[in-house]
Amino acid sequence: MTDLRAPDEPGPAVPLPTDRTDERLVGAGGFSGMLADLGQRVRGGDLGSLPVVVGLIVISIVFYVQEPAFLSSRSLVSITQFAAPVGVISLGIVLVLLLGEIDLSVGSMSGLAAAVMAVQTVNHGHALWYGIAAGVLSGVVVGLFYAFLYVKVGVPSFVITLAGLLALQGMLLYVLGDTGTINLPNDSGLVQFARYKFVSGAAAYVLMTAVVLVYLAVNLYGGMRRRKAGLSAPSTTVLLIKAGLMLAALLWLTSYLDVDRGWGYLWLSFVALVVLMDICLRKTTWGRHLFAVGGNEEAARRSGIKVGRIYLSVFVLCSVLASVGGLLAAGQQTSVSQASGTTDTNLTAIAAAVIGGTSLFGGRGSAYSAMLGIVVLQAIQTGLNLVGVDSSVRFMVTGGVLLLAVAIDSVARRARSSSGRG
Repeated sequence: MTDLRAPDEPGPAVPLPTDRTDERLVGAGGFSGMLADLGQRVRGGDLGSLPVVVGLIVISIVFYVQEPAFLSSRSLVSITQFAAPVGVISLGIVLVLLLGEIDLSVGSMSGLAAAVMAVQTVNHGHALWYGIAAGVLSGVVVGLFYAFLYVKVGVPSFVITLAGLLALQGMLLYVLGDTGTINLPNDSGLVQFARYKFVSGAAAYVLMTAVVLVYLAVNLYGGMRRRKAGLSAPSTTVLLIKAGLMLAALLWLTSYLDVDRGWGYLWLSFVALVVLMDICLRKTTWGRHLFAVGGNEEAARRSGIKVGRIYLSVFVLCSVLASVGGLLAAGQQTSVSQASGTTDTNLTAIAAAVIGGTSLFGGRGSAYSAMLGIVVLQAIQTGLNLVGVDSSVRFMVTGGVLLLAVAIDSVARRARSSSGRG
């Protein structure tokens, strides 16, 4: 934490805001100011989402040249649909990584939650909401247990969650019992939501327009408040241009996806969850405290932040999001088996968070890292499947992309350190 008081000013220290862009003249000088700010941030090692966006563009071009069907409407809808469940799990990984910790058991947790839900709804005949609640509650219990071991006992998160990976996988086998597989009825609300519900036609255009209007209203209101407080604010003209470009892009994408099925409920819910988490991270006291603990735990403790509560909330949220992702995956696959969450779910969720731009060193990243990272990984998998490449190559490519992402993060971290010393 940084004390912003002048030497002769009394009073408590004011923590440095998490959303650093609030303190910059971003967009205040029009596009030239935006470009200058972007160049300054890149030189200082603040790359943000730039590498993953460039990487996604390169991936799209490469696979489109190999197989034009990669960018077809059907392919894009499939990418978003299959990316969403693991993306939800990855969102929890982002929170843990922001603290500089790790959770290796999210895959097993997702499978266990799905198994609990399936047993309650199919085998015992309970209502769907009851089964979903039971699955999410199992995530809460596991998260609380992890937090207790970490905060009170002092066991490293790596050891806790590695043990949890094995224990939860065993619990998955125990809960499923001798049958090993439970099929969900096709008319289940969860299956309908995850597989068959889409927004298309006029409703989709109205939804996209409403999204852009909300974005514009929130930013205009925020700029007005900043001007009243005597602070810098983005240019209204630039903001209107950005909103117009966003609207045009979303309406075009909506018309393109309508060729197939439109926007899936599953994907839209994931995006809404990402936006909500981003707001919580950037605009709430909890989010600022989380970044502060991830940046320097001891400084955060000395400034009065309840560090233990931050770890508790993050471990619980990570397990709950893993549970939700497991439930969505079960609805998408219409079944739960002994393999649920136990294949490459763990590694994919962690890789997506890192590839999306979340630092392994803690204190840097955003909720959008999960969305960008999982889209990149799902695009790679879809592209390799379309060109007929063996699955072994997919793992090697994914490993290479992950290594590249960590290398970029390390270089950017050194650049930020050098810039700070300068």
